[in-house]
Amino acid sequence: MAKTTIVAVDDDRAVLASVERDLRQKYGRDYRIVKAESGAAALDLVNELKQRNESVALFVVDQRMPKMTGVEFLERANGIFPEARKVLLTAYADTDAAITAINDVGLDYYLMKPWDPPDEHFYPVLDDLLDTWRTNVKLPFEGIRVVGAMWSSAAHEIKDFLARSSIPYQWLDIERDEEAVQIMSSLGGDELRVPVLVFPDGDTLIQPTPQQVAEKAGLKTKAESRFYDVIIIGSGPAGLSAAVYASADGLNVLVVERHAPGGQAGNSPKIENFLGFPSGISGGDLTRRAVTQAKRFGAEVLTAQTVESVRLDGSTKIVALSDGSEVAAKMVFIATGAWFRLLELPDIERWNGAGVYYGAAHTEAANYKDQDVVIVGAANSAAQGLLFLSKYASKVSVLIRGSEPTWSKYLDVAIRASENIELVPNTELTGISGDQSIDQVTVTNNQTGASTSLPANALFVFIGQKPQSDFLGDLVLHTESGHILTGLDLVKHGDRPKGWTLDRDPFLLETSVPGIFAGGDVRNGTKHGVAAATGDGNVAVSNFWQYLSTV
Repeated sequence: MAKTTIVAVDDDRAVLASVERDLRQKYGRDYRIVKAESGAAALDLVNELKQRNESVALFVVDQRMPKMTGVEFLERANGIFPEARKVLLTAYADTDAAITAINDVGLDYYLMKPWDPPDEHFYPVLDDLLDTWRTNVKLPFEGIRVVGAMWSSAAHEIKDFLARSSIPYQWLDIERDEEAVQIMSSLGGDELRVPVLVFPDGDTLIQPTPQQVAEKAGLKTKAESRFYDVIIIGSGPAGLSAAVYASADGLNVLVVERHAPGGQAGNSPKIENFLGFPSGISGGDLTRRAVTQAKRFGAEVLTAQTVESVRLDGSTKIVALSDGSEVAAKMVFIATGAWFRLLELPDIERWNGAGVYYGAAHTEAANYKDQDVVIVGAANSAAQGLLFLSKYASKVSVLIRGSEPTWSKYLDVAIRASENIELVPNTELTGISGDQSIDQVTVTNNQTGASTSLPANALFVFIGQKPQSDFLGDLVLHTESGHILTGLDLVKHGDRPKGWTLDRDPFLLETSVPGIFAGGDVRNGTKHGVAAATGDGNVAVSNFWQYLSTV
C-alpha cells in the first residue's frame, strides 16, 4: 500500500523548504511528504492524489499566499480529503482569520511562525493530529470485520465496545452487504447467530462477549498484580483523571472498566466546552488520549471486566471481579458514573439495542443516513447527540418533556440553525411500533393529552441518569437514588457517620468507609459534566495522599 501523504503549502520558498525539512525529518519514514508553492498548485496536486486513490493525512498551509489564501485552499481541499487534519501557519495579525477558520473549514490548529525548536512547538501538535487521523480515517480495511444485523442488540453491543475501545472495525450488514452473506454462508448460514467477528488472522468469533473480544484483540483483562495502592472502578473522566494524576505521582494504580473506557462522556460526538480544545473534541478522542497518558505513567487499565463487589479486610479493600478473581488495595476510588435511565414502555426489551439506543449516537448514526430518527431528552448530552445525528438523518425530531430544552446556549444556537431538526415541546414518548424494525413512535402532548404518531427508524434516548453504585450494596452510605455520600455530607450536627473509625472528619471525596473515595456523576452533589468529573479525579489524588498520611 502506498504511503499516506502530508502536504505542505507555502509561497515563500525558504519557509517551505524549512517546513519540508522538519516534516521529512520526523515523519518521512511513515508518510510521503509533498510540497507546493501556491494554493493553485496544491489543488492540482491534491486532485492528482485523489485520482490515484491515495490518502492525505495532513495539510500544513501558510495563510498569507497571493491569489489564494491558506483558508481558501483548505476550504476547497476539504471537499476532496475531508478526513485530513488541517494546520494553518500564521503571523500574529492572522489570528482572527485562523479562529474564523475553525468554524468555517474545521481548522484543527494554527501555528504562529517561527515555531523553533520543532521538538517543542511543531511535532507535538502534528503527532496529536496524525494520531487522531489514524483513529478516524477510513483506509482500505485490514482489521476486524463485524457481521450482523440492525435488529441485533448483541451486534450493537459489540460495535459499541469496539468503537469505544478505539479498535477499528468494518460493519457488514447481512441484509445489505453481499460480503456478509458470503461469510455467513461459509459458517453454516444461520443468520440468527450474529454477530460474527472475523479477525485479520482468519479466526472467527460467533456471538462473543465483550470480554472474549477484548482478549482476542489484545486488550488487558487480567490484573498483573494482586495488590495496588489504589484501585479505580470506572474509567470515565473522573476515573481516568485520577489514574493519570495518581500514577504520575508514583502510586501503583489499577483501573477496572466493565465495558470500554470513556463512560457517558465517551459517547459524546463532540465536547465543545472543555478547556484547551477551541475546536471541540469527541468523547472518544478525549478518552483515548487520557488512557494513553495513564498507561504512559504506569497505570494498568482492564477492560470488559466487571466489579461484582467490594469488601473490607481490616483496612485493606478487596475487589471481586466477574471472572472470579480478586484484587486488593489500600484505597478504592468509585468513579462508575451514571447512565441514562431505560425507557419504561411495554415490550421495550425487544427494541433495546435494536432500534432504541441509549447514548449511542456516535456508534449508530451512519446506519440511519437519510432516515427519520427521534431523540428523547433535552440536556447537553441529548444536544450533542442530535447535532451529530443531524449530519446523517433526513430528519431529527426531539421530544422535550417541558416547554424549553435545558441544554447550553451554544448548543441551542447550533440546533436552531439546523433545518432538519424539529423540537417538539411538552411531549412524551408513549409507544413504539414496527415489525422487524421500528417504523414509528407514538407521542403524547402532556398539556392537552392528544396523541399522534411520528415516523421513526430509530430512537436515541438521553433521559435522566441512574448512578452505577448497586455493586457496593450497603458498604458505603448513599442516597435513595444511589448517589454516594462523601465529605461534609456525612457529618451531621458535628457527628461523624456511624462506624467511622478515625479521629478526623471524612476528606472531601471520602465515603463513609475510610480509604474508599467517590467522584464524578456517582457522587452526591456533583456538578455534571466532563470538567467537573475531571476535577474530582484530581481532588481524589490529593485525598489519597492525605489518607495515606493518617493510617
